[in-house]
Amino acid sequence: MSDRWQEMAVFVRVAEGGGLSRAARELNLSQPSVSRIIGALEARLGTTLLLRTTRSISLTEAGSLYLERARHLLAEMEEAEQATRGLDSLHGVLRLAMPVLYGARAVIPALATFLPLHPDLRVEIVMSDARQNLVTEGVDVAIRLGVGPLDDSTFGARRIARVERLVVAAPAYLSSRGEPASPAELAGHDCIVQHGLFGRESWRFTHNHTATSVDVSAKLWINSAPGVLAAAVAGLGVALATRVMAGEELRSGQLVQLLDRYRLEPAEVYAVFPAGPRPSAKVRAIVDHLAASLDASG
Repeated sequence: MSDRWQEMAVFVRVAEGGGLSRAARELNLSQPSVSRIIGALEARLGTTLLLRTTRSISLTEAGSLYLERARHLLAEMEEAEQATRGLDSLHGVLRLAMPVLYGARAVIPALATFLPLHPDLRVEIVMSDARQNLVTEGVDVAIRLGVGPLDDSTFGARRIARVERLVVAAPAYLSSRGEPASPAELAGHDCIVQHGLFGRESWRFTHNHTATSVDVSAKLWINSAPGVLAAAVAGLGVALATRVMAGEELRSGQLVQLLDRYRLEPAEVYAVFPAGPRPSAKVRAIVDHLAASLDASG
């Protein structure tokens, strides 16, 4: 039976991570060993689970079905073990994805009080402002920011924080272009827009319970939050940012908050679980910790 659990665990890691070599590293096995285990599993089941090419691995229909069932069984086994050991003994690898700037300034600092409690847990962090394929990347939990409905509705998700959004610009830009007195005046300014997170050319404000949308002129489109922040600090235009992301620059005077009498819809911070609505004990533990830490920090 232990061989079957090993086969199942190896298959899930290969399927989620998209390759034999990554699974081998994460499971501390050789790549030939991983290949043999998958071959033995397919031989025992009498069906092909993975289609292999020189560049990629994909699931067959049977593989997709087996992956879904295997995830649930492994999660239940881990849950049973954790119930016996207690959460103090979290162990193994946890792969955590997050956006670059919010991750660096909010999520990673919050890990400082989590990791010492679980010395046998290894966390692998994937930082990107692009929307990764969480399954092929082998991600256990992803931290995502957005305004409006959350994508990936087939995944499990939990809202863990809400962060204030601001309009910001550098003093140098404002000295040459003037400071907008109302959202409508943004239409005459150079604006910096980020693809993905808040990448809209229509910015929506609320003032005295009245909503106003402004179509801005995007001088720059940038695909990362650090790039947006750098462009704003360089005086290239007006940008949207969260207070968490731009806090250091606002405190130092590199950026100035604009239109502070008007409110933008806050950004929602979600933890997303590719494995479904029943995450493992280690995923639940880190999400609970981040929910408490990030909500407290704003």
